[in-house]
Amino acid sequence: QVQLVESGGGLVQAGGSLRLSCAASGRTFSRYVMGWFRQAPGKEREFVAAIAWSDSSTYYRNSVKGRFTVSRDNAKNTVYLQMTSLKPEDTAVYYCAGGRQELFFSTGYYYTGNNYDYWGQGTQVTVSS
Repeated sequence: QVQLVESGGGLVQAGGSLRLSCAASGRTFSRYVMGWFRQAPGKEREFVAAIAWSDSSTYYRNSVKGRFTVSRDNAKNTVYLQMTSLKPEDTAVYYCAGGRQELFFSTGYYYTGNNYDYWGQGTQVTVSS
């Protein structure tokens, strides 16, 4: 079992920045792909970013490329999502997720929530205009 706890959400004005953290406990964190997803009210959950364990490759949805950066510190069992130039459309509950690296057979697997086994409780990010 892996337990994930997100923090760092809040209210920020458009153009501002936030850094989300996701602390993992339980099984070996360093062998897990770590992803960030978000869900806005009335919308489906969507992929935001992910980072591999194997080579720390990173993946982003197009709308956050150049604004968001995902990183991980395996020694601290923590993954981060640095968000800059925030827009009102980034408003959502952000979830951290983890999945076993050996099950991510191709790039497409990183973008799909069903490939992640463990999820945090979420943290609210609200961007005001």
